[in-house]
Amino acid sequence: MKIMLRKDAAGTLTVYVPKKDLEEPVVSMEKPEMWGGVVTLANGWQLELPPSAPGMEIPCTVEARRLNEE
Repeated sequence: MKIMLRKDAAGTLTVYVPKKDLEEPVVSMEKPEMWGGVVTLANGWQLELPPSAPGMEIPCTVEARRLNEE
């Protein structure tokens, strides 16, 4: 699924999912650099992010995979 990674006004990393009209903050990251790892959102969703080149600018749109679909 396509997601947008951005920072809100407080500087918190958030994920926006356009098809669900859902915006949630990231509460944990498997890797400190985030890319190529799993991030957990405040609503419990876990998304696997693709690997990326160092220095990727945020905001950006990426293809992620949801791991804990019900």
